[in-house]
Amino acid sequence: MLEKQIKAAIRDVPDFPKKGIIFKDITPIFLDASLSKAITDAFVEHARTLNIDVVCGLESRGFLFGVGIAQALNVPFVLLRKKGKLPRATIEQSYDLEYGQAIIEAHLDDIPRSSRVLIHDDLLATGGTAVAAAELIQKLDAKVAGFSFLVELSFLKGSEKTKLYSSNIKSLVLY
Repeated sequence: MLEKQIKAAIRDVPDFPKKGIIFKDITPIFLDASLSKAITDAFVEHARTLNIDVVCGLESRGFLFGVGIAQALNVPFVLLRKKGKLPRATIEQSYDLEYGQAIIEAHLDDIPRSSRVLIHDDLLATGGTAVAAAELIQKLDAKVAGFSFLVELSFLKGSEKTKLYSSNIKSLVLY
């Protein structure tokens, strides 16, 4: 039922950001407060089973539900940002994109050692960003307790890569 509601709200935008891509626009979800709450509740229900200490959200759409998950669980929310966006001392992890490389960062002191971390993002495609986040978490001597995604493009097999860090993967919508 929830998956059907989410799929009905998501808009397909052809040829964005480049020709041949069908972009999954999640912004219409936020026009429906009850749907947004149901999504947050589904993520929280899953996260409660993982005994997590920290929620990490990936820039920028991972912040949208990530904060609500952390608040509902009464745990810290940590932003994982693109290089150069955080003001204090950071640790970084690079990863490959189809057109080059990118780097994500976290503040060095935001994730305590041995923490159990939930990594949250809006979309799981090839898994590159999620794997980079997992590597970053491990560099900080913390453990990836699980992943959560609003949408998973299962044909791109990103979950095969994320399973190397945790088999606890929650995707609310599969395409």
